[in-house]
Amino acid sequence: MKVEQDLHMSRGDGETSYAANSRLQEKAILKTRPLLHKAVEEAHASLSGLSRAPAGGKMVVADLGCSSGPNTLLVVSEVLSAVANRSSCDHKSSLVADVQFFLNDLPGNDFNLVFQSLELFKKLAEKEFGKALPPYYIAGLPGSFYTRLFPDRSVHLFHSSYCLMWRSKVPDKLASGEVLNAGNMYIWETTPPSVVKLYQRQFQEDFSQFLALRHDELVSGGQMVLTFLGRKNMDVLRGEVSYMYGLLAQALQSLVQEGRVEEEKLDSFNLPFYSPSVDEVKAVIRQSGLFDISHIQLFESNWDPQDDSDDDDVATLDSVRSGVNVARCIRAVLEPLIARHFGRCIVDDLFDMYARNVAQHLEQVKTKYPVIVLSLKARR
Repeated sequence: MKVEQDLHMSRGDGETSYAANSRLQEKAILKTRPLLHKAVEEAHASLSGLSRAPAGGKMVVADLGCSSGPNTLLVVSEVLSAVANRSSCDHKSSLVADVQFFLNDLPGNDFNLVFQSLELFKKLAEKEFGKALPPYYIAGLPGSFYTRLFPDRSVHLFHSSYCLMWRSKVPDKLASGEVLNAGNMYIWETTPPSVVKLYQRQFQEDFSQFLALRHDELVSGGQMVLTFLGRKNMDVLRGEVSYMYGLLAQALQSLVQEGRVEEEKLDSFNLPFYSPSVDEVKAVIRQSGLFDISHIQLFESNWDPQDDSDDDDVATLDSVRSGVNVARCIRAVLEPLIARHFGRCIVDDLFDMYARNVAQHLEQVKTKYPVIVLSLKARR
């Protein structure tokens, strides 16, 4: 698997596309809105002293792992809202109103869908903000955020939502062809400790690299707001996201038993993924010495993206419907990788089986995703 080429969400805006099945991610953006607005306001305020400089009249904002669909431009809208609110409250800030957005994702992302949505977005933004709408410019930027993306000290704010649990690659030993995690696609109850360590080491290397790259690219005092799937359970083998992938691996195992998938194919399928604990995230940030943690917390989001209830009562669930909802959400994320590795012919049946597995699980326990959100400020 070549992550930079193969990893992307399901394209288009059809029934199984990411654009039509990304409410879970939308809920995270709305949940973290106050933190994003605060970071935008602080980044914008830092420009005031530069407003008369030739390059001082703009704020550069980059959304890393922007994907495609309504959430991409929701982030843009939230940033514009924060800038507009600040400008209306502080007449001095009106001198530094221009906002340059860079929408970043891997080259396989459906940038065409994003660009096709811009005309409607512009009309809606003009209607919503009126004269308070700051001048803004939007550009696409393909490339991995585990590589260098911008010149030194050129970005004021980085935002990333539901992306940093993805690794830059499958750990080398897992990708070598040797069967080390038989029957699994991620960490699960039968995963050997040595494989867990491979995933943990890959996370530490990737996140350290990410922090170093972004620190070079941020202006003095630049901000980052990062949201990604994490782990509440300290037992790595039974992390909450592990259940979700474990149930999908069980569906693949069923297809192996039916003779529709080769066992070797399943054993060689390993996700470039790791959901860390809050302590693991803090440890890498502190070791880097590059950022101050302004805010960090873990919140939870129901597996079913259509379930907005706060209670944990399984009796309130329509488990069959929730199983279908979860399967659609995960299919929108993983279908391109599944189809490339196993063939497109199994996809429909695989996710039907997965929906049933999830429904059976949710009949016993209402499960939630742990989501880590943090705000960082660059040290100089």
